[in-house]
Amino acid sequence: MTYRNLSACVADLERHKHLVRIDAEVDANLEIAAIQRRAYRAGAPAMLFTRVKGCRFPMLANLFGTMERTKFIFRDTLRAVEGIFRLKLDPFDAFRHPLRYTGVPRALWSMLPKSVSDGPVLRHRCAISDLPRLVSWPMDGGGYVTLPQVYTESPDAPGPMQSNIGMYRVQLDGPDYEKDREVGLHYQIHRGIGYHHAQALRRGEPLKVNVFVGGPPAMTLAAVMPLPEGLAEILFAGAMAGFRIPMVRRPGGLPMLAEADFCISGTIAPYQKPEGPFGDHLGYYSLAHDFPVLRVDAVHHRPDAIWPFTTVGRPPQEDTVFGDFIHQLTADLVPQVFAGVREIHAVDAAGVHPLLLAIGSERYVPYAGERQPQELITCGMALLGSTQTSLSKYVLIMAHEDAPSLSTHDFPGFFTHMLERTDFTRDLHFITRTTIDTLDYTGISLNQGSKLVWAAAGPRKRQLADNLPGDLPLDVRSGDARAGDGATAGNFGDPRLFGRGVVVLRGPKHTARRDEHDPAMHELAARLAHAHGLDGLPLFVVVDDPAFTAANWDNFLWVVFTRSDPATDMYGAGEFTHCKHWGCTGPLVIDARLKSFHAPALETDPEVERRVDALAAPGGPLHGYL
Repeated sequence: MTYRNLSACVADLERHKHLVRIDAEVDANLEIAAIQRRAYRAGAPAMLFTRVKGCRFPMLANLFGTMERTKFIFRDTLRAVEGIFRLKLDPFDAFRHPLRYTGVPRALWSMLPKSVSDGPVLRHRCAISDLPRLVSWPMDGGGYVTLPQVYTESPDAPGPMQSNIGMYRVQLDGPDYEKDREVGLHYQIHRGIGYHHAQALRRGEPLKVNVFVGGPPAMTLAAVMPLPEGLAEILFAGAMAGFRIPMVRRPGGLPMLAEADFCISGTIAPYQKPEGPFGDHLGYYSLAHDFPVLRVDAVHHRPDAIWPFTTVGRPPQEDTVFGDFIHQLTADLVPQVFAGVREIHAVDAAGVHPLLLAIGSERYVPYAGERQPQELITCGMALLGSTQTSLSKYVLIMAHEDAPSLSTHDFPGFFTHMLERTDFTRDLHFITRTTIDTLDYTGISLNQGSKLVWAAAGPRKRQLADNLPGDLPLDVRSGDARAGDGATAGNFGDPRLFGRGVVVLRGPKHTARRDEHDPAMHELAARLAHAHGLDGLPLFVVVDDPAFTAANWDNFLWVVFTRSDPATDMYGAGEFTHCKHWGCTGPLVIDARLKSFHAPALETDPEVERRVDALAAPGGPLHGYL
């Protein structure tokens, strides 16, 4: 079954019990987002809300909420797309196993978009203020589109073959925007629209933009697919859809997705305005910053238009399924894209970009008396040099030869392996003053911070401890005046063993300014350098709440890697800098406290949660689903 539009998908999912209609009135302001988050956590069906308060359009939640449903949606095209990827690795496999690839020719033909003269999206028009005003978190700066397909074409080479489709945040209203005439367009670094915008500015032309919402589900998937630069997402969308994507060509304007539910058309203005704050997929608010403004020319919609949406927040959320689905599609391509790399895992629990675990090969000098990271460093730099992995902040990479059966998805095993083998005087490689993910507030400014390649290869260097010594030197005092008179920057305490060799402990509230070290952390590291019995405890992590952080791996990964910048927040016992290389004799200390300049973590509205509780209670319209 292939779906030419969202209504066909909804009808089919309903027939197969993958979707339920909710006819009770719900509010797009906080309430419907709270429902969606619970529906995802419960593995509930997709939900079509037919009565949205103050809005005439129905809203669709949790469409991609489970891997089972996502694969069901693409069940008739998935094998052919997998075949295309497999043939990229081994073209001759088609001769050995021709029956595997019977759907590939049709998929390749479907990749070419189709130009049409008309489409359902052109039937009706409305205003921006008529669209659903989804507000997901209490401090959000307005309503915004959470599943947009932002379509642009290269001004230098117009046409679909050089187009870009991205899922960039589109703010529909707010105090700084002219009602119905302006919307915010938040696109981050390393995004295809940026290259098109740069071309338009160089040419002295406004960049035309179409924002599609809904339409064939394959278009939504294409908008988040990390394709190589130069490969248009609309080609991938056609292969996943199983048909050539129909685009309505309009004189003087960008083509419109014929079967889209909505299309917001406009041009990027020659000025920026504050966009945000909004809850984001790292689990914090991205604060208000100046971003491009889209001057709206028109809003079109089809007669049976449905507004699909999701909610982002601390992982896992619905976008986790996107990530897992894409990983399954592309995992076999990793060694071809990154020579020497066998496996990668952008860790969802850590917010995706903050932490990348990798397994590579270490083959440069197999004859050496002591194996050490060499090829692994090359692999790590390659991962930071291209595609979406370049946005990674921490890259931890181990040698396949040392543990052939170990996977990057085995967090306890992977971290144990790294900590047993790392030489902290040698194996930490920092890149400072570089670009980082726009949503990551740990750096020295917006879009700027540091990265770390942490590589480990060779034999074990230490046996990790299974218990804590009773005399950890944690009573640290500092003369930093900002901590107050008599400055107790210390009072480190409540140490807990998290896994083997990892100590999580409480630190005082962070007071240092952005882009500077905390003297109390230096003092803690210095005291640990003179402590006895720490050989088996190579990693100390300072946090605000040790009980929360050490409760499970999801909490640990989220706290440690979303709240620290490698260059600013890593300290070490016996630390040194030699010819610009930093290392320590151990243990390594990471400051993973919420910093004084960090954006706040996301919290729900208690009153809204109580309303959702009532909807999910026995007799309520959501009972049995949440």
